[in-house]
Amino acid sequence: MRRICTYIACIMAAMALAACDGSVYYDESHSVNEHGWLPQDTLTFDVEVDDTVHLFNFLVEVRNSVEYPYSNTFLFINTTFPDGSVAYDTMECPLADPEGRWLGKRTGRYVDARYRLRGGSARFPMTGRYRFAVTNGMRDSAISGIKDIGLRVEYSGK
Repeated sequence: MRRICTYIACIMAAMALAACDGSVYYDESHSVNEHGWLPQDTLTFDVEVDDTVHLFNFLVEVRNSVEYPYSNTFLFINTTFPDGSVAYDTMECPLADPEGRWLGKRTGRYVDARYRLRGGSARFPMTGRYRFAVTNGMRDSAISGIKDIGLRVEYSGK
């Protein structure tokens, strides 16, 4: 009987450890205005950094509806560093292939996809608060069909 209890306790502990994703440093998403995402509607993500040693992957998460009228979206991403300096980036997120098939994971009417920011892994150069500001980079004054934008920072496996 004692052996069975020990066995069950080990299985439960293994399941609990498997449920934890220790690779995530930051993960947050914001909903976009349901009436259309205007270029002046900025989504901000504040990341408190205390680790300048490890490499990180920076991912932008996009959730769009299947009614989104384009095969891609462009995002402007401004990163404000703790010392006040700013880096500017433009990012294209391909949402559908040339035949119109959605590229992300589709669940009902929505498609979720992740895109790596700036290609490879990087270290934070200093500790403190980093602000990532994301705005609509499309030419339309307002785009509809983008539901959520997220930022995920995870430890790199490199």
